[in-house]
Amino acid sequence: MPDTRYSVTSLNRYNDKNPGAQPGGTASFQTFENLEAYQVAREFRKAMYGVNRRLSDFEKFELASQIQRAAVSLTNNIAEGHGRYHYPDQIKFLLQARGSLSELVDDLNVCLDENYLPAAEIETLKSHGWRTLNVINGYGRFLRQKKAGKASALHEGEAAVAFDENDDPFAEAPL
Repeated sequence: MPDTRYSVTSLNRYNDKNPGAQPGGTASFQTFENLEAYQVAREFRKAMYGVNRRLSDFEKFELASQIQRAAVSLTNNIAEGHGRYHYPDQIKFLLQARGSLSELVDDLNVCLDENYLPAAEIETLKSHGWRTLNVINGYGRFLRQKKAGKASALHEGEAAVAFDENDDPFAEAPL
């Protein structure tokens, strides 16, 4: 059986342990854990779990539960998308992860509005969230470029959903 692994430039900037490192800056790329988008999102998820632990008992079953679900959804969708074989499927799950990230940033706004955390800490967390968004968007652009020239339809059963190549959801938004 031929070796089906492929190599990419290492994206493992946020983890000192790089077990797949090879000479020349390439890494054996086999799992979602090697993706920079996943690594950055995972760190943000951990930070949001830290927020959860500090919320009052009053919020334990409402806001805390919502933060937990959205934080897990963020990394789960990146992982699940990576496990798909077709670029449109990967992009679809990345868009879901991006939606969960936006939800988490809004949850930070709730924390600010209700004075659950100091404003400076919330701003730091939101900056981390926007950094995560930039990395996810970069990965999305990479997937869109890889998909270019291939069939641009997502097939599920008998239905096909076409992607408009001019409507790039990962394009940099003007500030």
